[in-house]
Amino acid sequence: MSTPAFTVRITAKDLLTPSVCRFELRAPGGSALPAFTPGAHLTVHTPSGAARSYSLTGDPAERDRYVIAVAREDGGRGGSVSLVDETRTGDELEVSAPSNSFELHPSDRYLLIAGGIGITPIRAMFRHLSRRGADVRLLYLTRSPEHTAFLDEFTVDDDAVVLHHSGAGAGRLDLWPYLAEPREDTRVYCCGPGGLLADVRALTMHWRPSRVHFEDFAGVAGTDGTALPFRATWRPTGRTVDVPANKTLLDALRDAEIEVPSSCESGTCGTCRVRLFSGEPEHRDLVLDAHQRRRFVMPCVSRAAGECLEIGPDVAAADEYPALPDNR
Repeated sequence: MSTPAFTVRITAKDLLTPSVCRFELRAPGGSALPAFTPGAHLTVHTPSGAARSYSLTGDPAERDRYVIAVAREDGGRGGSVSLVDETRTGDELEVSAPSNSFELHPSDRYLLIAGGIGITPIRAMFRHLSRRGADVRLLYLTRSPEHTAFLDEFTVDDDAVVLHHSGAGAGRLDLWPYLAEPREDTRVYCCGPGGLLADVRALTMHWRPSRVHFEDFAGVAGTDGTALPFRATWRPTGRTVDVPANKTLLDALRDAEIEVPSSCESGTCGTCRVRLFSGEPEHRDLVLDAHQRRRFVMPCVSRAAGECLEIGPDVAAADEYPALPDNR
């Protein structure tokens, strides 16, 4: 699942918090960049060679630049460390055209909930909706002011913003007053750490599912205590690959020198999607809907529920389902 790549130049780079770095990216010749919609992300090829997806956090009305904010994670897989540590202003990066799996749908009212680095797509939504004069409220939850990206922007006197820091004895914000009454005229958008997403899911069980939208950066595991070995047949060549319990399908394909593009490798971005021809998959991803799960598999985390799967490259539908960002 790839989109056309092009080059951008880093025209500004600065720290928003001790661990979050903001990048401003522009076309080298100053031309307009491909348009994007609120909630979209950009796939960036880092100096290490890893491709990572990052939410576009700027205003979609700005066509002269992209803005991303990257949380540097020492314990991650190296993409964020490479991008933060190995680049400087003036460097050029290869990126893929913006994609959106966290689309902002029409509604009379909006409740946006962001936790930590989850503010990145939510900020773009908030700016877009505010500019349109929409009825929108933002709940922005962080540990402390020091760990709050775009702090100055959200500390202005604005009744539409609730900024809450859980540290220094304040504890977690009680979300129930905001979610107790399910409203058909309201859409809820939530992005942040797994604990926040789990809380919001539990508190919106009485809402109509189509009114509540999530983006998950954390991902899931492709190997755990429940994983079983199986076989996969790569349809273009007919080659059969053994996938042991302690290895993902994606890694087994790589070991067999079958190239499948990937990015997050945690079931959240959709980059590695392959087509399913036969067999019963055990879907573990956070990307595909029920209809798509009949036709596709995410080999970075998903496995076979039976003894074998027959899969192949996802070529015909490459742009049908865009990737999710991992912002790491």
